[in-house]
Order: sequence, then C-alpha cells, then structure tokens
Amino acid sequence: MKILSWNVNGIRAVEKKGFVGWVAEESADLLCIQETKARPEQLSADLISPKDNAGAVYTSYWASAKKAGYSGVAIYSKVKPLDLKPLGLSAFDDEGRVLRAEFKDFTLISAYFPNSQDGGARLGYKLDFCAAILELCNTYVSQKRHFVLCGDYNIAHTPIDIARPKENEGNAGYLPEERAWMDAFTAAGHVDTFRSLHPGEAGHYSWWSYRANARARNVGWRIDYHCVDKAFMPKVSSSIIRPEVQGADHCPVQIELDIKLKGK
Repeated sequence: MKILSWNVNGIRAVEKKGFVGWVAEESADLLCIQETKARPEQLSADLISPKDNAGAVYTSYWASAKKAGYSGVAIYSKVKPLDLKPLGLSAFDDEGRVLRAEFKDFTLISAYFPNSQDGGARLGYKLDFCAAILELCNTYVSQKRHFVLCGDYNIAHTPIDIARPKENEGNAGYLPEERAWMDAFTAAGHVDTFRSLHPGEAGHYSWWSYRANARARNVGWRIDYHCVDKAFMPKVSSSIIRPEVQGADHCPVQIELDIKLKGK
C-alpha cells in the first residue's frame, strides 16, 4: 500500500501546476493533503474525484477551516473508510487541522500542525495542538489500534533535519519547546518512519523557503512526516521524501506498507 502526504500550499494553486495528472500517475492508495485553503464546493470535479491512470476513482474527504482561504486538510482514498471524523476539539477543528479516516487495519490521520509564528506568537496554541495529538495517538495504542499520522508538523526535530540549525534556533519550527515535544512523542513509542529507516542521514528536506533560491541550493527543513505506532513499524517497508515533485514550497513524503487497504 502506497500513502502520500503533501502540503500543497493551496489546492487550487497546485491544480494549475499539474496536480491532477500527478495524482493519476502516482496511483497511491491514499493521499493526505494539508493547507488546502479551500472548501470542497469551491473546487473542480477533477479535484473532488480524480482518477488514476488505470481509471480507478478517488473519493475525497475534507476538513476545511471556518476562515476562508486558510489551512484545511483532505484525504483521497480509493476505498471507502469505515468512519471519518475531525480531531474533536473545536479550537483546532475550526481551523481544519485534522481529518481521521478509519480503515480495517489502521487509522489514517491527515494533520496540519499550527505554525508557532515569529516570536512564538502562537506557540501556546501549537503546543496545545501537539498535546492533543499525542493524547490521541496514545489512546489508539491503548486500544491496540494502529495509526499513521501524516502531515506537516511544522517542526524540524533534530539538527540533521534542518540545513542551518544554529541560525534557526530561535525561529518557529525549531524552537526548543517544539523539538522537546517531538522528543516526548517519540519517547512515548511513536516512530518517525523516515528517520527510523534512514538513521543519521542529513540533507533530506521537505520544505524550502521561496527566498534566496533555497530549494535549488537544498537549504531546507524536514518538517513533513509519516509517524506510526511502534507495533505498526514492521509493516512499513519504505519511507521516502520526494523533492523532485514541484508545485509548492513543500514536497510530498511517501511510505509503503506491507498490507492491503481495507475499508467498507
């Protein structure tokens, strides 16, 4: 099973850059999108129900922000989920931060973590969100339920996850409090699949500033993740970053699982 996740920085903007054709070519079983910046009624039929190159139709599910043109997540699936729900906390659901899709063998979570902003202006909100996500994932584990937490975490965890760690120590996304949460998250037994399969490898990033030709120079941050519960990690056969895919300031991240997708 192939699962892709991508912060597209505007679903309508990326549509103009070949998104629908890319979806068809990739033919993923599941695709998580973050920062949609749109409601489904604003979108073309191609964005709502794209097809892969074999003709299989995706159904899309959306969690949009109340504020127009802001935030929002989505999930594309070839199989109908058993259930769909947001995070369940209005402070975050009002911003379209989380969508959960229940399948037979696991729960897929598309999550767009808040940006803590300059000077840590939203750090409290960000850490509250992080705490809620950790509680959710711990609950799944206590229920012996597997999960895949896909998305833009807006956190570079360790120095090898960012091109210039020293220069960014006081910047949003690399604040000590954010990195400490990632420490706590992984200490709780949840696994960063990419880092687990690529230990110690630097220079792998999923976001680059539009400024100073950063992407061409690979001056980036690894802030997009697929994390799973520890017991599910043996099913993860690969976890990679796709920097060759253009169209947004983030690139997609991808995992493959040694199971078949089963829903209703």
